[in-house]
Amino acid sequence: MITYIALFEYEQGKQGFSVVFPDFPGLVSAGDTYEETLQLAHEALAGHIEVLLDYNEQKIAEPRTIEQIQKTWEDWKEWEDNYTFLVVPITVFSRSKKSKVVNVELDEYLLERIDMVTSNRSEFINRALEHSFELKA
Repeated sequence: MITYIALFEYEQGKQGFSVVFPDFPGLVSAGDTYEETLQLAHEALAGHIEVLLDYNEQKIAEPRTIEQIQKTWEDWKEWEDNYTFLVVPITVFSRSKKSKVVNVELDEYLLERIDMVTSNRSEFINRALEHSFELKA
């Protein structure tokens, strides 16, 4: 997992937030509430990185600290002088397709139901979890 800095801009008296990612010029997101904006920021960043990896267009930016951003990001002075904002760390999880052996405990009834529909428990559980996370995104 890798953590990048996102700047959440908000204006007193107005609804909603917008987000920029100093490590990814042009990547922006927005939402009506902080919670929605946070979720959409995670999705925007993960999607952007996934596209970059899929198309092998460029090297993925190494995350910078807020101190590094203050020193090197060309828009920092404008943000510092003109916006009210929050600095929010956004974590991107690995999309590795490597398998890892883990020991999990399952309800016996669920295990029997899994065995009724597949001979590959790991694949079934992986697909169920992927589907579950897609529904929540």
